[in-house]
Amino acid sequence: MPLESALVWTPVALSADLPVASVIPARLADAALAVWRAQDGTVSAVADRCPHRGMRLSHGFVRGEALSCIYHGWRYGKSGRCLAIPAHPALTPPETIRVATYRAAERDGIIWVTASQEAGAVPAHDGFLGLRSVTVAASPARLAASLGGTLDGSVIDGTIGGVTARLLLAPSGEEGVLLVHLLIASGAADAGKIAASRALEGLRRQAETATITGEAA
Repeated sequence: MPLESALVWTPVALSADLPVASVIPARLADAALAVWRAQDGTVSAVADRCPHRGMRLSHGFVRGEALSCIYHGWRYGKSGRCLAIPAHPALTPPETIRVATYRAAERDGIIWVTASQEAGAVPAHDGFLGLRSVTVAASPARLAASLGGTLDGSVIDGTIGGVTARLLLAPSGEEGVLLVHLLIASGAADAGKIAASRALEGLRRQAETATITGEAA
């Protein structure tokens, strides 16, 4: 089963990577997203394309509770509706001007997005905290083998840098490349966090080298 088919909620970023009043690009299997955090701390996800001229909204900026396109400043609220058009300050934008929205949620320091209105509860990863995210040009099986961990759908459990770890896998938008979020045991000391982060770089090189050389997983 393709990775994206196994995901209803997709882990698109770590909470720490999205400060208040900021926006970042993200990805579902078949959609480019702009994920943004309003001044009140809530996270929203929208299609990464301004309806006006097609500029990426992930290049935009957040002011208060709205996301603005960097090109002509069109402002969008959490519902996706256009709130204001700076070139026409007296105009109330019609309801039809809006950007597609996706369900977004946070849990255990992870930002999740889904395109499904029927998606259930956001996955729980109690006892872990998000450390960092990287892309890896390898299959889930190859990555699990390189770690010496166990693969269950889009989750790999194992030990990295001497620390209990969990890898959450998601589509990166590039064929053959995974977005990998490293979670480690929440009680890990600072030295363990540093060791795990460094070990992740070694794991990536090992998995990608094995992919190139065709080593058995």
